[in-house]
Amino acid sequence: MPLAEIPDDYLDLLVAPNYGVLSTVRPDDTVQANPMWFELVDDTLRFTHSTRRAKYRNLQHNPSMSLAVLDPTNPLRYLEVRGRLVDVIPDPAAAYFVHLAERYGHPEFSVPADAPSRVVLVMSIEHTTRQ
Repeated sequence: MPLAEIPDDYLDLLVAPNYGVLSTVRPDDTVQANPMWFELVDDTLRFTHSTRRAKYRNLQHNPSMSLAVLDPTNPLRYLEVRGRLVDVIPDPAAAYFVHLAERYGHPEFSVPADAPSRVVLVMSIEHTTRQ
């Protein structure tokens, strides 16, 4: 599927360290939505996660995912990005977790106890909607 372009006037929502709500599809076809740290890297979105959690299992069952980011100064303005899980990068030292903690203003966060099961989830950007 061709990658979608992020509208220039909404790119700020992905560049700034805003929280997003990541939605995945559970094996029973219901939706799970959780706030997440993320980072725009080239033409993908990246998240830190653990292979022990439901969201990871959801993505193994169905790689479809969606991230919604609200403008913190105007919650009526938002960007939704839809795509798929395109890569899972092992991160057993939790370096990406530490990187995102710093990005989100939490340099005091250290390597979490679940570091051995940490991964970087890489999401394609296939469609966007905005308001």
